Amino acid sequence: MIAVADRGELLTPLRPRFAAATSDIDPPVVVGCSGGADSVALLVLAMDAGLEPVAVHVDHGLRPESHREQCHVAALAGSVGAVFDGRAARVEPGSNLEARARDARYRALEAARADHAATSVLVAHTADDQAETVLLNVLRGSAATGLAGMRARRGRVVRPLLATRRAELAALCDALALPVLHDPMNDDESYRRVALRRSVVPLLEQLAARDLVPVLAGQAEILGEESDFLDALARAAWPVDGETPARELAALESVLARRAVRQWLGPPPPSRAEVARVLEVASGTCRATELAGGRTVRRTGGRLLVDATE
Repeated sequence: MIAVADRGELLTPLRPRFAAATSDIDPPVVVGCSGGADSVALLVLAMDAGLEPVAVHVDHGLRPESHREQCHVAALAGSVGAVFDGRAARVEPGSNLEARARDARYRALEAARADHAATSVLVAHTADDQAETVLLNVLRGSAATGLAGMRARRGRVVRPLLATRRAELAALCDALALPVLHDPMNDDESYRRVALRRSVVPLLEQLAARDLVPVLAGQAEILGEESDFLDALARAAWPVDGETPARELAALESVLARRAVRQWLGPPPPSRAEVARVLEVASGTCRATELAGGRTVRRTGGRLLVDATE
């Protein structure tokens, strides 16, 4: 077993941030562990904090070497004293491979959490990942909610490293002599996130003459707080007592009305155009509108209803 505990001084710079992000989390926890430096460092920090982590490697079946990677993570987990769980995840057919693989991964992690009676799923997104997510959402035309990036917590998913830089975690793994894997997909700039990481962010930093990661991550934090505040106002304003009165929705300020519609509809998130059409239904401009995902919103008896398209 790697004597991580005997070299605990190497964890000292990261402990306060990790402790602040996990202070109310009880063991055991599931740690999503791909074998890369970020997730290996997360596993070590969770062990150090006494969270009794279960290292879960998710094999998407997209690359022939994925089984060897799972064996590597199993050996690494054992070397630091963590429980290991390997999971296969079926990636649904369709467009946007990254999104489909992500959805499959989170389903597998949640299943592992339930099987191990774990309290949370810890994932290793960093401040660098947050900056990239903000830029990705800019390219998608996201509103303020999207520009808030990833949240430190979303349900049982916890991101305790959002204030930590990727380079710090790589340095920790190097100092502890922990073997880490390199995902070849991280070199493929046909993936938009990789292109941002390798080409766009360095160019923007050259133009700005500064490190943009803390700038973008800090803006995401502020926008997240403001978005939560507006969401709370929208929830308080509509629906009214569990009802969905069309007239009251149409009378709201547009900022609150759009947010109320998004929260009411839930996933898959409606586009800006779809939200606008729902508000037209609320105002009586039209009787119904179809949405992506096979849903229809209609106005009946002064109320808005959403149902599956036949």
